Formats: sequence, C-alpha cells, structure tokens
Amino acid sequence: MKLIEKNITKTIEEMYLLETLNLNNKTILELGCGAAAITKKVAQNGFNRKIIACEVDEVQHKKNLELNIKNIEFKLSGAEDIKLKDNSVDFIMMFKSFHHIPINKMQKALNEIQRVLKPNALAYISEPLFSGDLSDLISMFHNEEYVREETFKAIEKSVKNEQFKLFQEIFFQTPTSYENFEDFKSKLIDVSYNKHNFSKEFENKIKDKFNELSNNQKITFQKPFRVDILQNIK
Repeated sequence: MKLIEKNITKTIEEMYLLETLNLNNKTILELGCGAAAITKKVAQNGFNRKIIACEVDEVQHKKNLELNIKNIEFKLSGAEDIKLKDNSVDFIMMFKSFHHIPINKMQKALNEIQRVLKPNALAYISEPLFSGDLSDLISMFHNEEYVREETFKAIEKSVKNEQFKLFQEIFFQTPTSYENFEDFKSKLIDVSYNKHNFSKEFENKIKDKFNELSNNQKITFQKPFRVDILQNIK
C-alpha cells in the first residue's frame, strides 16, 4: 500500500470506478454522505439499490432529510457507531470522510465496518491526497496532512492484521473547477463542517493565493485521490 502517488495518469470521474463494482441488487451503506451528491447518483443509477446514507453533522443531516428520495434512507450516525445489524450490508462506500473520524476512533470505525458488512463484501474508501495546488491552497485554512496520514495508517494496519484483504488500491485524479474565489469560498470555506473564525485580513490572503493560481479566471484543478477497496474476510 502507498500513501501518495506522485505520477497519476488516470483522470476519471469517481462514478466510473463505482459502477465497475456491480452495485445492483445491493444494500449499500454510505458513511459520511455530506450533501449526498454521490449518494443521489448511486441511487438513481442501475436498479434495485437500497442506500443507507449516514451523516454525523446535524445541520447537513436535516437538509438531507428534505430530499425525500425513495431508495435512500438517511441516518444521523458516525462510522464508529453504526446503527445496523451484523452482516446486513452488501457494500460500504466512503468519500473524503474517513479522515474526519477522530483518530482514536478510527480502529473502532473499521471494526464497525467489518461487523455490518457481509462476509467477502467490499468497503470502498476514497480519500483525497495531500498533494497539488488545490491541497496547498486549502491547507492555508484547513490543514489535513496529519489526519490523512493517520487515516492511511489505520487502513494499512487493518490489512496487515488481516482484518480486511486489500482487494484493490487505485490512484486517480478528477477535475474540479471554480468560477472565482466566491465560488471556492462557498464550497470549501463557508460549509457547516469547516468551522473557522479567521479574520477578513486572513481571508484576503487566501483570496490572493487563489487569484494568483487562477489568474482571476475560472480555474480547474486536478484533484488526486487514493481508493482502497477492502474485502471483509471474517
């Protein structure tokens, strides 16, 4: 397993990877669904899919409940305390959420993932890499380098200890665009899970860095990811 891949050549949308894993006729658990952007896509693709989408942020969870999508059940729950029966889930997916679990609860979350997964079923854990211009920009106000390293260590340990089998590890990049700084700010700074109280002066420093990279135009970053697909071998 590898924490970082510097020479990523695969540029794809993440839904492509997901849909190679045959999600039809499955009960799918998403942990840390956020605003349910991918949740909705998975639910609306294919057929006979039941999605249980968990989110720990109460503000976002209330917004998700308003979506009222037939085959999605939203739950207020964290990965370290999943309110489901043993061996009840065919597939688990996590997108940019594992590193939000408190470090001292990461192993507990992996235990919970193993508990609710059916034997030989897969857990798809997608994490952004701390690499590239976008990561450097975000780290000005939200530096996640340490927690991303701890996330990798926890997953790697679960494989070394034979809690899970590493089914596949994939590195890819996907384009993400921002029309201007206000667009960037609304999507990455002014969000309920990213609490801050920095000054207007500091915000202007972030804005200056963004405009330096974007040249005051719409900008597209190539955002790198690592996906670890773990198989439950209990």
